[in-house]
Amino acid sequence: MKYIDSHQHFWIYESIKYEWIGESMKVLQRDYDPIELKRIYDNHNIESCIAVQARTKLEETDFLLNLAKQNQIIKGVVGWFNLLDYCVEKDLERYCDSPLLKGVRHIVQAEPVGFLDRDDFREGISLLEKYNLVYDILVFPVQLPESIRLVRDYPNQIFVVDHMAKPNIQGKEIDQWKRDIQQLASFDNVYCKVSGLVTEAKWNKWTPDDFSPYFETVAEAFGVNRLMFGSDWPVCLLSASYSQVLSLVENYFLAYSENERSALFRYNAENVYRL
Repeated sequence: MKYIDSHQHFWIYESIKYEWIGESMKVLQRDYDPIELKRIYDNHNIESCIAVQARTKLEETDFLLNLAKQNQIIKGVVGWFNLLDYCVEKDLERYCDSPLLKGVRHIVQAEPVGFLDRDDFREGISLLEKYNLVYDILVFPVQLPESIRLVRDYPNQIFVVDHMAKPNIQGKEIDQWKRDIQQLASFDNVYCKVSGLVTEAKWNKWTPDDFSPYFETVAEAFGVNRLMFGSDWPVCLLSASYSQVLSLVENYFLAYSENERSALFRYNAENVYRL
């Protein structure tokens, strides 16, 4: 079985366009493209991926869709649309014929607490089901209560939690995050990516045991049939190689059945993003 990486990024680096890549992130301050990723995949049993937006510009969606048309390893795109714009449906209609557009994401972690409760944002969310688009939730733990309200109020919309809502692994904070994740997982329209954790630990100084209680929490809360593997490449390179990220997840779920591992590493992503 070949794996599907449900979460990674590409960019042609310009500091003015990727202002979130700060001075402590030198390794990210260059171009990252599908050709480089394909070489990594060839060494790691990975067949294909979902490319996820890294900029809040509509041109980012165009950039990723064009890459996907040119590179067979990209099976789908989670793009960006301005869901706050009352005219956003015009953009959604314009892109709806693209078979490679699978979902939408906003970088909510950069927004103030309460952003997901905004009426204008929710008006945008209400349109996504019509266009058969998944919504990826990118939040910090403090934003989980509003995430719970969001998924509760849109039961027919499919949501995917990115990076397990970014628990503070470095600080070993788990109790409140765990309670909120369990409540979020109680809604069956919500899935979760096992991704992005190495950058929430102490960069390059973590051990596999640091992640076990967090993996255990999402495995119990969501069940393996609502989890999917994601590398978060190249952002993961701040704290780990692709091999290390993959091995962390593979080793933790080694005791699970073949069917469960197949769901985690391939079939859940295929089903949720309609690949």
